[in-house]
Amino acid sequence: MAVRIGVVTFPGSLDDRDAQRAVRLAGGEAVALWHGDHELQGVDAIVLPGGFSYGDYLRCGAIAAHSPIMSEVISAANAGMPVLGICNGFQILVESQLLPGGLIRNDHGDFICRDQRLRVENASTAWTSQFEAGDEIVIPLKNGEGGYIATDETLDRLEGEGLVAFRYLDVNPNGSLRDIAGLTNERGNVVGLMPHPEHATEPGFGPDTPDAMRSGVDGLRFFQSAIESVLARV
Repeated sequence: MAVRIGVVTFPGSLDDRDAQRAVRLAGGEAVALWHGDHELQGVDAIVLPGGFSYGDYLRCGAIAAHSPIMSEVISAANAGMPVLGICNGFQILVESQLLPGGLIRNDHGDFICRDQRLRVENASTAWTSQFEAGDEIVIPLKNGEGGYIATDETLDRLEGEGLVAFRYLDVNPNGSLRDIAGLTNERGNVVGLMPHPEHATEPGFGPDTPDAMRSGVDGLRFFQSAIESVLARV
């Protein structure tokens, strides 16, 4: 069975093709979805990719959250379909209230691009089952508005219920509270994170050469996890 993973393209998406490539490298079938569509073409999982949907007007992800296809994505997520939001996709998940909190301008005010060390805090989600809790991985990060915020009550709940999926190590690149790099919902099928796992899926294209940022292939396991999760339910 070929696991079909849809990748939604919004006006301003930049990394949709990269996400499609990551799906194929993991052994899945990538299905291109359009923001104006009203159906999901029978996909088994969904990726909301990075970029600048609708030019980041209003707030990052705020307009995209009201795109026609998002009503279908929200319904599918609430029914248990695996959904991954990467960078702008994470912002869309928050704006859609599939994940709590908010994302604001980096505390230093600058766009940042770097290879970022993360710790996997929750390895029980549809997108992290190929990891072990406590694994340390390197994933490229590139954002201008990646500072995660939430109320103290929400932060305590996220910590207490194990809903922090990833945490920044070595340096907090954007001022995210409690070094939070990514979250999961209670069911474990929806995951959002600011770093870009689709950019670390193939040797030599991570990139992982001595002359460039060395990201390796840690991101591939995100997509392999989703495929495994779908197949386990068949």
